[in-house]
Amino acid sequence: MASTNTGNVSHSGGEVSKAIRFVPLENNPEVMSSLVHKLGLSSELSWHDVYSLDDPSLLAFVPRPAHALLLVFPVSSAYETARKEEDSSLPDYTGTGYEEEVLWFKQTIGNACGLMGLIHATCNGMTRDLIAPSTPLSQLITEAIPLDPPSRAKLIESSNDLATAHASAAAEGDTAAPAAEDSIDLHYVAFVKSAKGNLWELDGQRKGPLNRGKLGENDDILSENAVELGPKRFLKREEEIGGGEMRFSMLALGPGF
Repeated sequence: MASTNTGNVSHSGGEVSKAIRFVPLENNPEVMSSLVHKLGLSSELSWHDVYSLDDPSLLAFVPRPAHALLLVFPVSSAYETARKEEDSSLPDYTGTGYEEEVLWFKQTIGNACGLMGLIHATCNGMTRDLIAPSTPLSQLITEAIPLDPPSRAKLIESSNDLATAHASAAAEGDTAAPAAEDSIDLHYVAFVKSAKGNLWELDGQRKGPLNRGKLGENDDILSENAVELGPKRFLKREEEIGGGEMRFSMLALGPGF
């Protein structure tokens, strides 16, 4: 299953607030790496293109272990149908505190799904241990842990550090950035492995974090088990409902060069 270039910028968000909107991020590993490093993630980790989930020769280009995966895809009616169907049986997430297995944020800013994906990818699992103290990401984690999801969303809305870093990154891409008011059809979903070994699908436009299954001790986010439980499961569902192959691209967070 090879990935297909979906374009460059992120989905505006079908159900997010229109009060605050960001300029969309370009789907570009250099831009994404620059942003997370500015926010406090160690340069030991960077984002890398993933060109296939099946071809060993293409997977060999991705530095391992991979700690998080960003799946980027165009929002379709099939996706919206599947999302609403699954969410209809789920309660709104109310998790808070240090006992949470993952830190999840509700997206309330238009065009910010790229930023939300980066936050979910870096603030969970072992990646959290590589965030420098006294940085925007470390401050976000510290302040967010005791809050409920609505308060966490307001925390992101009010963060000047996040807004400034995002605006700078949005201007760094290879293509001209659209306006914040533009409607963009690409969306980001993050997959991470928690400290307890579960694979989580993290999307700020869902009702909460989604546990997709148990991973082995030595599984990283691109292991066969993780790929089957996460992105392949996601893409297979979209292809079956949509009646054809779905365009998508992927970025993995792994050792930097």
